[in-house]
Amino acid sequence: MANRIRQFKNRARDEAQQLEEPVKEAAALAEKLGLDPYPVKYWVVDHDDMNELIAYGGFQRRYPHWRWGMSYDRQQKQDQFGMGKAFEIVNNDNPSHAFLQESNSKADQKAVITHVEGHADFFQNNKWFRRFSGEESLEAAAMLESHAETVQRYIDDPDINQEDVEQFIDAILCLEDTIDQHRPMEYDPDDDDTETAEIADRLDQLDLADDVRQEVFDDQWIDQMDEPKSPGASLEQPRTDVLGFLRDRAQTYDPETESTVDMEPWQIEVLDTLRKEAYYFAPQKMTKVMNEGWASIYETLMMSEEGFASENEFLTYADHQSRVLGSPGLNPYKLGKELWEYIENTANRREVVDKLLRVEGITWRNFHDKLDFDRVRSLLEPDPRIDRITPQTVDELQTLPDDDPRVDWETLDRALSNPESVDIDQYPWKVLTYEGLASRHFSLVKPQNRGFISQIRHEELEQLDRYLFDSDRYDTVEAALEEVSKTAGWERMLEVRESHNDVTFIDEFLSEEFVSTNNYFTYEYTQTTEDFRVASTDPDDVKQKLLLSFTNFGKPTIAVFDDNFKNRGELLLGHRYNGIALDLEQAASVLERVHTLWGRPVNLMTIRKEYEEHELEVARRRNREPEPTEKGVRIRYDGEDVTQTELAEELSERIQAADIDYDTKPDEWLA
Repeated sequence: MANRIRQFKNRARDEAQQLEEPVKEAAALAEKLGLDPYPVKYWVVDHDDMNELIAYGGFQRRYPHWRWGMSYDRQQKQDQFGMGKAFEIVNNDNPSHAFLQESNSKADQKAVITHVEGHADFFQNNKWFRRFSGEESLEAAAMLESHAETVQRYIDDPDINQEDVEQFIDAILCLEDTIDQHRPMEYDPDDDDTETAEIADRLDQLDLADDVRQEVFDDQWIDQMDEPKSPGASLEQPRTDVLGFLRDRAQTYDPETESTVDMEPWQIEVLDTLRKEAYYFAPQKMTKVMNEGWASIYETLMMSEEGFASENEFLTYADHQSRVLGSPGLNPYKLGKELWEYIENTANRREVVDKLLRVEGITWRNFHDKLDFDRVRSLLEPDPRIDRITPQTVDELQTLPDDDPRVDWETLDRALSNPESVDIDQYPWKVLTYEGLASRHFSLVKPQNRGFISQIRHEELEQLDRYLFDSDRYDTVEAALEEVSKTAGWERMLEVRESHNDVTFIDEFLSEEFVSTNNYFTYEYTQTTEDFRVASTDPDDVKQKLLLSFTNFGKPTIAVFDDNFKNRGELLLGHRYNGIALDLEQAASVLERVHTLWGRPVNLMTIRKEYEEHELEVARRRNREPEPTEKGVRIRYDGEDVTQTELAEELSERIQAADIDYDTKPDEWLA
């Protein structure tokens, strides 16, 4: 055993030494491309360590719980039976820590490193990640290790039943996604309450009679004002942070006395701990498509277009990427990458068209008739001196004007005076700036984007023309294209990366053009044949389905509607119904766990779908989908029994999420 460990350490050390140069150069290239990532520390680990890290969400230590063992076993089996190999995992931390599997090929390691640089940039710059850390430096690994020590301390405490701790954690984890991910963790809608000292000062200024002061505003009243308060919940103002609401009430169910009691200090701390972790991981769940697409975009640019993968490594890398992007189902890597490419292309197209509409004789009406788009594309090609840099041609950059912003003149001088100091053959990008690289990789001249400019619709042309000023007119197409900013696409991508999450990202950029070009469609489960079928290629349907998949992490949205339901101290939760019915059996199980945290009966409002057997039979014969009947129900758990009652119409209306129908099933299904 000791010998195997020693052998692995030697292999890991050798692997790490071989990766020192790719790590350094990938970080330098990322900076040249306009990225601003967290510093990244890379670790080489073996197969088992990688599976453990994945189970722990990218960290080496988490609080003790059976869920990690289950995740480890699942990941191990996926790897063992060829269902998906984990090449790397990187965490959101400053510095970020990335773990590379020792068995990866050199090409795979390079792909992982370039991919990680994209992730680290996204972690650093996307605003949804800053909602957790604020302006403070992120120290996630230390935080999670501290949480692990806290929970372990309570498990080891002889005065606390270990089973009670485990069951309490189980109850919290059933609700880990019931937070308000759109607000900071410490958001308090009542944070404008007047401070106690201010109240006392105001009372002194009022010159109240002593008897009034003692009768109405006595010291006990003032002390009560100083106690932290949390707002209640109501039908008009439901609370979306369910975990926070339960924490504020700090009560639980005691099975021994069969009554409600105040939470023990350890219970409050464990709830706080797990809620904090839910908020920490929320941005990663909210930006999965954006984040993976962003990392894939820059991985491709570095590995393929900038030759980070050598000739001997390229086929291995191409196989690696095709497997990642070709994974079936809703693939966040593929969807994200294609959306980012579309954003880059549309921004570049808008920049080019803006210049072309300023050419004398060209209007939005005759745009497609007047222009030779093959010629336009050729004029946008990068300068050969920029595009094809080799040790033999690098000196040609000197023929460009001295103030050309595309050239890194300092590095160029060093490369020419001391060729061994700059490896131009492997890293030609070193003698270029951000502007030079943008010109070198201008998206609209790539073969896969041929025809993108000519595909612009008259409606967009008319809109662009409407906002043109009389200045900056051009006599020729050549003169107009000379003024095109080749950084327009990248600048737009950097701007979007800062502000969006997956829901807003898809809502804004998943257009009709994108859906039709990339052949996206929806599919639905049919009750008649009990299988899934393609339902629609309509862009609105595709967008709605995707938005449904990513709203609230793709999980049901639950809110607290009343904390004193029917004046009996019962908790009333509501499911924001969006056309997707809950699994009522699972919902009842969750209510049992919520009862543990609330200490009194708990209720859940939802809407179920019912199908009459006769209607199902008729639908099968006629090859159509049956129409369900939607009924509002209230599920109640009182500590012993689960019951269901019909929900009042007013309450059914209150839990409707929106008027959007996410059901894309056509009226008639094809046989």
